Amino acid sequence: MWIFGYGSLLWYTDFPYRSVVPGIVRGYSRRFWQLSPDHRGTASSPGRTVTLVADENGSCWGLAYEVAEEQASDTIKYLDIRERAGYLREEVIFYPDSGSPLFPINVYLASEKENPYFTGPTDEESIVCTILRARGFSGTNIEYVLRLAECVHRMAPHVNDEHLFTIEKKVLDGCHQLNIKDDYLTKYLNQKHLSESFSKP
Repeated sequence: MWIFGYGSLLWYTDFPYRSVVPGIVRGYSRRFWQLSPDHRGTASSPGRTVTLVADENGSCWGLAYEVAEEQASDTIKYLDIRERAGYLREEVIFYPDSGSPLFPINVYLASEKENPYFTGPTDEESIVCTILRARGFSGTNIEYVLRLAECVHRMAPHVNDEHLFTIEKKVLDGCHQLNIKDDYLTKYLNQKHLSESFSKP
């Protein structure tokens, strides 16, 4: 069984897997159109997490995790709980970066019907305002955005995820303008500074 990770599964799996393959799914785009009432926010002040939305010309880069058959049932049970706030499991086609044969893969994406946490299209400024103040039991919403952006920058430098990187930049600008202190923000900025220093001739 294969599981597609495109959000927090890029850095936090918490389930056993045999192998991992980078690649894309086509016909979808990654968007911050899902509210988080638990992991990155609360019921009264939900944060924002990504989901995949249908997009005929879109694609989303992520990681395919191969789960052994004897562990598939337990993994699905775990992920069904982890992604309980409005996400459904569907099967899509995965295209490996290596060009090797494509294969079917399970993915969790937000239900657009009877899902109180799916917002649909939302302007980026509103999304960022939510992210800057939200915090859940898994950490700040700022941390979520920066971890996700860092993973894509580092693991897939060939990918230009315009929506994700725009949100990342606006979050960084907002943190600077509002003098927001965040533990992961400090770590992120230090890593970015080191990376830029090493890249200079």
